[in-house]
Amino acid sequence: MATQQSVSVSALAEPPGFRQTPSMNLRRPANLLLTSCFGCLAAQSALAASNSYRYDTVHSQIVFNIDHDGFSRPLGRLHIAQGSLRFDPDDWSKSGTELDIDMRDLDMGDARWNEAACKTSLLDCKTYPTAHFASTSVERKDDTHGVLHGTLTLHGVSQLIDIPFRVNRIGKTIFGLHTVAGFSATAMLDRTAFGISGFPNAVGHGVAVWLELEGIRDSSSDDNKEHP
Repeated sequence: MATQQSVSVSALAEPPGFRQTPSMNLRRPANLLLTSCFGCLAAQSALAASNSYRYDTVHSQIVFNIDHDGFSRPLGRLHIAQGSLRFDPDDWSKSGTELDIDMRDLDMGDARWNEAACKTSLLDCKTYPTAHFASTSVERKDDTHGVLHGTLTLHGVSQLIDIPFRVNRIGKTIFGLHTVAGFSATAMLDRTAFGISGFPNAVGHGVAVWLELEGIRDSSSDDNKEHP
């Protein structure tokens, strides 16, 4: 009795006169490997995208204070003009950030003081309209705390600085519009190290800085702000 053999769908689809050769069978593993490699690259690309964020320029703010002739430490505020960050919760060493700070948008709570702080004797905002920070490494301390190491360029001078930070939360907003990564950070700067030396007897040298930062996960949208 003849044994019935099953016929593959691919064999039924072969045009008349087409026959598979042994060399074609040898090429199949290579094709499968190539397909697998493309799959790995796509997965890596998706993972990189999931760890990439753009700063929300509304909810990311920089607050600082500096001594005023021993009477008080008035507060000022700056905004991030643009920037991006990478944060890999599984491997902080793969994280980093780069951003620009708009010095012309300085807010000391009074228009005349804003203008005075931006004059050539202090920040010289016309010549140096932005400050720039670029990280070089991220050091993990525990599950929520770390130190950001990088270079701050301010007033035309670049200095290495360390910024301790805390990871507040990574998740969807209450409106469900974006995935957001939130951080709080602090730093202490010496203004004279950046060549900002005006009014040495009236304005302190040490500048305390607080950063509240939110990054929106990259997507096809060009909107870098969270809206209610």
